[in-house]
Amino acid sequence: MQLSFGQRMLLGLYGLVLRLAFPVTLYHLIWRGLRQREYLRRWSERYGWLEGQLDLHDTLWVHAVSVGEVIAARPLVDGLLARHPERPVLVTTITPTGSERVRALWGERVHHVYVPYDLRSIVRRFLDRARPALAVIVETEIWPNLYVECERRGIPLVMVNARLSERSLRGYLPVRALVRLVMRTVDLVAAQSRADAARLERLGADPARIVVTGNLKYDLPLAPGLDVQAQAWRAGWGGARPVWMAASTHAPEEAAVIAAHQALLSTQPDALLLWAPRHPERFGPVAAAARDAGLEVATRSGEGLPGAGTQVFVVDTIGELMGFYAASDVAFVGGSLCEVGGHNVLEPAALGVPSVVGPHTFNFKDVTRHLREAGGLQQVDDADAMAAAVRHLLRDPAARRERGDASRRAVAELGGAVARTLDLADEVLAGRR
Repeated sequence: MQLSFGQRMLLGLYGLVLRLAFPVTLYHLIWRGLRQREYLRRWSERYGWLEGQLDLHDTLWVHAVSVGEVIAARPLVDGLLARHPERPVLVTTITPTGSERVRALWGERVHHVYVPYDLRSIVRRFLDRARPALAVIVETEIWPNLYVECERRGIPLVMVNARLSERSLRGYLPVRALVRLVMRTVDLVAAQSRADAARLERLGADPARIVVTGNLKYDLPLAPGLDVQAQAWRAGWGGARPVWMAASTHAPEEAAVIAAHQALLSTQPDALLLWAPRHPERFGPVAAAARDAGLEVATRSGEGLPGAGTQVFVVDTIGELMGFYAASDVAFVGGSLCEVGGHNVLEPAALGVPSVVGPHTFNFKDVTRHLREAGGLQQVDDADAMAAAVRHLLRDPAARRERGDASRRAVAELGGAVARTLDLADEVLAGRR
């Protein structure tokens, strides 16, 4: 792509802003490192210094921001490893939790580093070492210098599982000229839905390069033996106990979760709450808040599993969400009582666990609607309604079974995105698109 004078000016202005803000990146790493120690390690990777770590050729590079994107990319990466055993696979993330998930899923089968900051010189250092034959961006991460440099080097770039909410689209409007330029460097946009495709076209993607493939998360792989493990866990803490899970919660929702559980205990005193906050820095505070509320608390890192007297069990580890979902009767999926936009409702649905969400689900708008219409998910207006919905489901086994079965059927109907996406990626890699 030949850049016009105006386009070069846009990129130059963007680069100037980044250079002026560059000291902030160091402050950001230190600030995050005080809350999560892993941010204080491997700084050089974020600045493109990979000597001694990477020396690859014809690499299949997949970028997944954090845990959620890594989980979504899992079947895609597995497919790339199976289809192209002769090529190295590199998976980059931004967060340490994403890095941990990469190592847990693939170990030494893939290479992993943090994606570099989007300054031109840093991006060039990274690409000199990674040498991708194909760049695959999971969901919608737009980095102008990275995209333009890939285009300049002839590295085909594909956005997969791409999604864009109306809110995010409005957020790009102040820089729409720059974003439109960058989106024109993308060889293929594999969108989750027709609505996402339309919004990505408005953002600047070439409509001839947009294909609706569906959501990779619909093809969620379930580890073998989850049911057996869940039964064993439940036997240990009391198989007849009503169990609900509060998953991926954020700080504004924590008081509501505690209040909901206290209300439940007033009528079902043996009820157990499994609680998995979204971010590791909330593990300690939620355990402390539950203890301050007079509840008997245990943690995954401390006690391992709940005991018969445990009322709240905090899952303070990464990558075990599915195992605890499988051991639950009902799930509340967080980020939905506050304006975060919700999290992945497909995970409990794939296991046949009925779920409850709040009103704010714009991050998973289509799948939330699909599950709700199928009868596998209940969407409520506020915290009180969430608590009431959880109590009702825990008291009604027939309703739980009906909704759980509906959830499984709904997820099965939406499969196939992984195969479609892999076929398209192969076409781009072979130069047929």
